[in-house]
Amino acid sequence: MSPTAVVEPPRHIKRILLKISGESLGDADGGVAPAVVATVAAQLARVHRLGVEVAVVVGGGNLLRGAEFAKLGTNRTTADHMGMLATAINALAMQDALERLEIETRVACAVEVKTMMEPYIRRRVLRHLEKGRIVILAGGTGNPYFTTDTAAALRATELGVDAIFKATKVDGVYTADPAKDKTATRFHRLSFQEALQRDLRVMDRTAFTLCMENAMPIMVFDMFVEGNMERAVRGENIGTWVL
Repeated sequence: MSPTAVVEPPRHIKRILLKISGESLGDADGGVAPAVVATVAAQLARVHRLGVEVAVVVGGGNLLRGAEFAKLGTNRTTADHMGMLATAINALAMQDALERLEIETRVACAVEVKTMMEPYIRRRVLRHLEKGRIVILAGGTGNPYFTTDTAAALRATELGVDAIFKATKVDGVYTADPAKDKTATRFHRLSFQEALQRDLRVMDRTAFTLCMENAMPIMVFDMFVEGNMERAVRGENIGTWVL
């Protein structure tokens, strides 16, 4: 499919990938905020109970940002490996919160942490999804210099999901920063090309290009309004579709 082709949001969503940043799982003091993790888990549980297959890619920025360490002189590869381990901590926290809601969950990591989680093996993850388990994907791509946005785009493509759901604290993509510009308006639907032309930075450029080249829809929505994720999956007019 051409990146400029006119497409519609998926009508019947059966499998999704949720991308949530580490910052969203923390609080003002950093670390992992149990109440926030529980809120996200409750949203995921509601979607799962609709019969939707769910994979989750978590970031680690609430605990450590490899790029910041690299700026201070840490070897970039080492710094990024530290960041991958931070995502594993968040993944375990999310797994525990989901299992307390009686949702069967697996964590698959792109780097080997075999005493605590499975290695990421595409066919195994697909089998877990088919069996109705939520799968949390940690460790990014397993390679330095790539963000967890890129990991989300890659895993979504590999796993054949219907859409990426990018969780934020804003209810979609706006013409400008709504916190700074009161005239900013929200897009209900946006093409990949227009997002690039306007430099809206829905995801990092590598991730966004991968989505565009594979015609992978992206739903940008506010995860922290109760029921929003379920509404988006049902096709209600919230957030912004990038298609």
